[in-house]
Amino acid sequence: MTRPFEGIRIIDVTHVLAGPFAAYQLAVLGADVIKVEHPAEPDQTRDSGTDRALNRLGMGTSYLTQGSNKRSVTLNLKSEAGRDILKRLVERADVMVENYRPGAFAALGLGYEDMQKADPQLIYCSISAFGQDGPRGNQTAYDHVIQATSGLMATTGTEEVNPIKFGSPAVDYATGTMGAFALASALFQRERTGRGQYIDLAMLDVAMILMSSHLTGYLRNGVEPKPAGNRHLHATNSCYAAREGLVMLGASNLRQQRRLWQALERPEMTKRTNEEREYDRDREAALLTHILKTRTADEWEVFFQARHVPAARVRSLAEAVDDPQFFNRGVTHRHRSAPGIEGGFSVPLAAFKLAHGGPSINTPPPALGADTAKVLTEHGYSPGQIASFREAGVI
Repeated sequence: MTRPFEGIRIIDVTHVLAGPFAAYQLAVLGADVIKVEHPAEPDQTRDSGTDRALNRLGMGTSYLTQGSNKRSVTLNLKSEAGRDILKRLVERADVMVENYRPGAFAALGLGYEDMQKADPQLIYCSISAFGQDGPRGNQTAYDHVIQATSGLMATTGTEEVNPIKFGSPAVDYATGTMGAFALASALFQRERTGRGQYIDLAMLDVAMILMSSHLTGYLRNGVEPKPAGNRHLHATNSCYAAREGLVMLGASNLRQQRRLWQALERPEMTKRTNEEREYDRDREAALLTHILKTRTADEWEVFFQARHVPAARVRSLAEAVDDPQFFNRGVTHRHRSAPGIEGGFSVPLAAFKLAHGGPSINTPPPALGADTAKVLTEHGYSPGQIASFREAGVI
């Protein structure tokens, strides 16, 4: 069954996480993604990750994460010949994605207006830290810097220890996901209008959207969210120490908190409104602290889930991966091998399934420049021209 983006070609001139992750999500849904890197200064994720041997091979786990289903081409865009090649690639593409400093590609004659001349129906996506305009438009940043700038760090941590950065580069991956959504939207729009599109995507904007309810509340009455750690506004929606391990309760709404107190044989603690829950929070928390120490976190998870009360033992990543539910969902894909890599490895696939034509991986992440000659041949370059480009350091 045909996947959603089969027949769509994407020129991926991005590096690190957000940009490559945006293109990757369309790649697993069938798009032909050509990843463009500098021959001497490749994507820094190639030497980043938990396996130093792979880092030295230019196949670091950070690169493997979002390199499947892509083809790798090297181009020196500082050279005129390299820029001409990129323009030819774009002429036969539907989408171009870049995530360099705002204005950098325009200065090279590779901005949206320039590339639109090569393909009037082109969808061009620029991903940056702060956007293409505004007082911070010329500044650069990574995930953790955006977490600091946006106020996201200030909402994370405990009352005693804050601000705290997220344990994963969540803003990067959220930006990539938002980028994939924007690209899909633009492609759908083009089907109706026949027009190309320019997408200006900023990591800061994504970070603010990740705090949407906090943002709405603050803009309404000026109340800033305070870091509360594992302590939620409602006691039945917080984390507690069990006899062994930690258990996170998720009795969020009034119906669920009623079930929780009935299950614990303390129906008198049930509240009729959320205001009542807030007012009585300390008393509820003290009681839950005492009760939950009588069983292990695993036992409480089974107990509450059987009674339709959301709850879970707090797990490590290793434990989460070992959970049968993880394997059942097919979130990752197992590569038996890849060029230059000994043994198999697994990479993220997608966070959703489709009844037909869903996300799938066909090819492993390519080595740097592995597809340069083939892609250039497809675009009309002769073996002699390709050899001269290589000799001149263009590819």
